[in-house]
Amino acid sequence: MTAIRTLGSTGPQVSALGLGCMGMSALYGASDRTESIATIHAALDAGITLLDTGDFYGMGHNELLINEALRTAPAAAREQALTSVKFGALRTVEGAFTGYDGRPAAVKNFAAYSLQRLGTDHIDIYRISRLDPDVPIEETIGAIAELVEAGHVRHIGLSEVGPETIRRAAAVAPISDLQIEYSLISRSIEDAILPVCRELGVGVTAYGVLSRGLISGHFSRDRELSPGDFRAMSPRFQGENLRHNLDLVDALRKIAEQKGASVAQIAIAWVLSRGTDIVPLVGARRRDRLAEALGALDVTLDAADLAAIEEAVPAGAAAGPRYPENQMAHLDSER
Repeated sequence: MTAIRTLGSTGPQVSALGLGCMGMSALYGASDRTESIATIHAALDAGITLLDTGDFYGMGHNELLINEALRTAPAAAREQALTSVKFGALRTVEGAFTGYDGRPAAVKNFAAYSLQRLGTDHIDIYRISRLDPDVPIEETIGAIAELVEAGHVRHIGLSEVGPETIRRAAAVAPISDLQIEYSLISRSIEDAILPVCRELGVGVTAYGVLSRGLISGHFSRDRELSPGDFRAMSPRFQGENLRHNLDLVDALRKIAEQKGASVAQIAIAWVLSRGTDIVPLVGARRRDRLAEALGALDVTLDAADLAAIEEAVPAGAAAGPRYPENQMAHLDSER
């Protein structure tokens, strides 16, 4: 893979697809450590340079996994890898989320632990996972800026915040990118958030491009989810919502077949087509799923293809919000 994109006007050059590593440690049921590391190695070998994680994914498990994968990767691949780390989520021993901490002292504490777990002297992009409603974003960004000045962080990112917060953050320090959910069935950023990012030169790293597997073409109506799988409580995977959403996938499948591509490849290619300032993150946990995702880079969507996709899955077509109600309340991007 040779396609390269730049994250905003001040961020780093990265591969056109990034690898989201969360599912290797949490929220989608059991995963295979050996296969996870092999998948990261395969991603690096294919030219993927951006590895996305969070310090709360498996309570540090994901950062340690990335550490192991990078330590055992060829030196050239390891040197090209960039880490994008989210912090700030507060969790219980049982795994519940209890809030977010964006205080400057907490920011530096989280970073110290992440650097240790990752086994590196710097984090390439650092961002709070959700806005802390009790701490002005200027204070949180200011603390990360101090980490940049000290050499512990290279670039500052944002995650799931709205236009006003983006503007306030960008007034404090250069922002490389906003990480936010963006897919064929999650398009709310197009209204106000994406225009502000483009006005300010802030890139977008898009997660959920396959909507947690919902629009991958691999999710079936009768699939049994394992304990701890986020999708068991996700509104879009419930009852009539699921049936409606999989009908959208069936419509997308017809387009994919005509293009000689898979449903997942069409969904990823669609996000790639939305602008060179957008870098989709693919959450592949296995090498076969990674190979399929990489195939999206070879899919070209012309005007007729895009019109057909729009007709099959128009904006706002999905049934159900993208998170349960209690989690939607934490999204500054949805206010």
